[in-house]
Amino acid sequence: MFKRLDLAIINRSFWPIYPVIGEALMRFAEQQSREQEVAVILQDHADIKTHLKHEKRGHGVQFYPCHALSVSGSSIIRRAVDAVFFMLWVFSILLLKRPKKVYVSTDPPVLVPFIVMIYCKLFRANYVYHLQDIHPEAANVVIPVKPLLFRVLKGMDSITMRHADLLITITKEMAEEIRNRSLTVSPIKLLANPSVSFEHVAVPLAKKTGFTFCGNAGRLQRMPILIQAIKQYCQAGGTLQFVFAGAGVYANQLQDLAETYVNVSYKGLVSASEAAQLSADYEWALLPIEDEVTRFAFPSKSSSYVFSGAKILAVCGDYTSVAEWVTTNCLGVVIEPNVDSLCQTFFAIESGGYDKFQFNIEREQLKKRLGFDVFVSDLTELVLSSRD
Repeated sequence: MFKRLDLAIINRSFWPIYPVIGEALMRFAEQQSREQEVAVILQDHADIKTHLKHEKRGHGVQFYPCHALSVSGSSIIRRAVDAVFFMLWVFSILLLKRPKKVYVSTDPPVLVPFIVMIYCKLFRANYVYHLQDIHPEAANVVIPVKPLLFRVLKGMDSITMRHADLLITITKEMAEEIRNRSLTVSPIKLLANPSVSFEHVAVPLAKKTGFTFCGNAGRLQRMPILIQAIKQYCQAGGTLQFVFAGAGVYANQLQDLAETYVNVSYKGLVSASEAAQLSADYEWALLPIEDEVTRFAFPSKSSSYVFSGAKILAVCGDYTSVAEWVTTNCLGVVIEPNVDSLCQTFFAIESGGYDKFQFNIEREQLKKRLGFDVFVSDLTELVLSSRD
């Protein structure tokens, strides 16, 4: 007799390539596999079956990896084709295994969650929709989507939101956007992004004076303004160090910047532990973000910056959720997204102009809420408590 899966976990990004949400979902799957039939549907960037065997991970979990056709720096068209390919893969596995409950995130957005909704309606299953971003609005901020396509995608995602048994997102602002846009009556719970693990990171007593940026150097991170401000600062004789780590569409520009100025380094794509160590080594961490996108997303690297002990220099408008988060928790300063203002701030930091400010008043309390184990525990409670 055919036996349905109890739980399917769907996320394009997974362990070991994505050590934050990927590791969290791996632990969640491993825990639930002790008592339930659990499967993970993912994209495979690094031969996950070999890693599972070598690291002795994923015992009892069924894995269904789909070949990845794109990376974060790929063109929009290639990533769209990849999303459609993954959607078809997801639907085929759902039809094959017939899970009773599905966890699905916005990685990738719109299409895969929509196909999960259709499956759940057809086969009387339940699903939890984790909105780490709200699309197509988040993508539309930087690269405008054609109006007709935008309306279609927005309508599809709103339907998915309305039929979910539970919605999870990051901030109150995002929750309000979800409610207003979709008119859903489904419960919405907040779950902050987790930090990478700092278990094996040595936080120095005396940090290096300078900045790190560890994360995706993509279209939403105001990289052109940041790069131009650093050029202006270096050309004017500035001596602070800037260290960048991560991939993205601006990787080549960062490499050129590092080759031009001695106080700029570009490490490329590094491991989570290396990124954590870099953030811990330096006094400041850069957090640039497009203002409009903060209604629909929240930068994932922010939690790791908190754990690193770095002061945060947020480059965004002072009315955004990111600015409120930085100032409310006394984590750093917010600078308007302007080349001259940013350059002047670099010089002010170099001269000790911000040394008198106290940034860490609320940090220890915040760290407790952003811990990796706390995230896994809260995610488990939310998913399991949703209607069966």
